[in-house]
Amino acid sequence: MFGPFGGLMVAPLPGGLHRVVGVSPDSLTTRWPGDLSLEELRAKAIAVTGEDFGMRDPVWLSRFGNATRLAAQYRRGRVLLAGDAAHQHFPAGGVGMNVGIQDAHNLGWKLAATLRGWAPDQLLDTYHAERHAVGAQLLRDSRAQTALMTSFTPEGRDLRSLLSRMIATEPALNRALSERLTALAVSHPAPEASSHPLTGARVPDFAFSGSGRGLFARLLPDKYLLLDLTEGVLGHRAGPGLAVSTASVQDPPASWASVRAVLVRPDGHAAWVSSEQDDTRLSLAADREVAATHRAALI
Repeated sequence: MFGPFGGLMVAPLPGGLHRVVGVSPDSLTTRWPGDLSLEELRAKAIAVTGEDFGMRDPVWLSRFGNATRLAAQYRRGRVLLAGDAAHQHFPAGGVGMNVGIQDAHNLGWKLAATLRGWAPDQLLDTYHAERHAVGAQLLRDSRAQTALMTSFTPEGRDLRSLLSRMIATEPALNRALSERLTALAVSHPAPEASSHPLTGARVPDFAFSGSGRGLFARLLPDKYLLLDLTEGVLGHRAGPGLAVSTASVQDPPASWASVRAVLVRPDGHAAWVSSEQDDTRLSLAADREVAATHRAALI
């Protein structure tokens, strides 16, 4: 429930308990007079809803505020930051969880490749280059959410109501916001003008004909995966730092329907994508990408 004095959410939990979460106009601070008391929580609930729901015997009381900040560097020598150590923000729907997990996934395979000696020294530098921009976008998006969640003026409530109706009735807007806020729309490295537009995108968990295993089950923690969707044109290129999987995709998303080959990083992002229909040109392009991968793996 939202009103001029704040917002309140009550969620049932096992064992007859309920979680009460709220925000009020004075919540956007990290400076508090003391610990939250049941009496203060009761007063805020009454201000928002007109009742206290019979709350009693609290198990846990805690405050949260807006501690939005972003580390200037994700890597300094042997020190690397990820997740909450790299970025903090107002708790808006758990949007930081996916970004934190993606930080760890991006960093994990690069650390492993560096420690095992098959990656060039510069690979770890790409962690900051790729993920710091994502953290900055997370802060911009969460600040926008915070403005919507904490504006209790008539104008703020009307804006929230308008956007809620648009999200419910405009599927394209709903999907775009969902993919952005869950960080599933993240693309890195950003595709160059001459590359395929899907380069850098997160590759879907393709379902393959005649197999119960999707793409994610084929990814390896220490190798790139060349996904050959041509039924065998590219199948001879496995080598250091690279595995090859030949498959036929069932019902791919429309944007991926014409794709014939994908070089997938261990974190599930596309390092190279081709929709080339000529087998000879496709094979030559794949040779260039595979050669670069092998060189990196042998450094």
